[in-house]
Amino acid sequence: MNTSVPLTTVPPVKHRQRVRVPGGAELGSDSSRDAKRVAAAILEVLAGARTPTDAATALGVSVPRYYQIESRALRALLVACEPRPKGRVRNPQHEIEALRKQKESLQREVTRQQALVRAAHRTIGLAAPTAPVDKASGQSTGKKRRRRPVARALSVAARLQTGNADLSAVADKTKEATAGV
Repeated sequence: MNTSVPLTTVPPVKHRQRVRVPGGAELGSDSSRDAKRVAAAILEVLAGARTPTDAATALGVSVPRYYQIESRALRALLVACEPRPKGRVRNPQHEIEALRKQKESLQREVTRQQALVRAAHRTIGLAAPTAPVDKASGQSTGKKRRRRPVARALSVAARLQTGNADLSAVADKTKEATAGV
């Protein structure tokens, strides 16, 4: 007994073909209604479907004004047909930012190298380099040395101690002077 179940044939699914619109589906989606009307009139004249006089009348402008509009549109068409540069377009702000980052990284590298040189000098026992001296003035051409801070309390205590010594010397002198009278 051979019982076979007949297979049902499924009709092949037809894929919807995209409707191709000349210029793309979104052509003119961001343009005003007047701009679309002017562009359509110019294209009709260039295609030979309309005369320039008819197009000027439909647009509500004079024939010389129509020719001005048409020439401006053709110039814009030529500009749009110019080849574009490949790759990323250079922006001065991005270049400035990249140069700033490069400068910062180079400054960090210089600081790191200077620290390595100082460590190497200490390791081999070399003295720290001195600032160059200006021959004309006899002063250092480098940065001024910062004054070492002294705690105010210590300087006041030192003054008081010398002041006490001075007061005791004055008191001794006055005692001698009064005793000898």
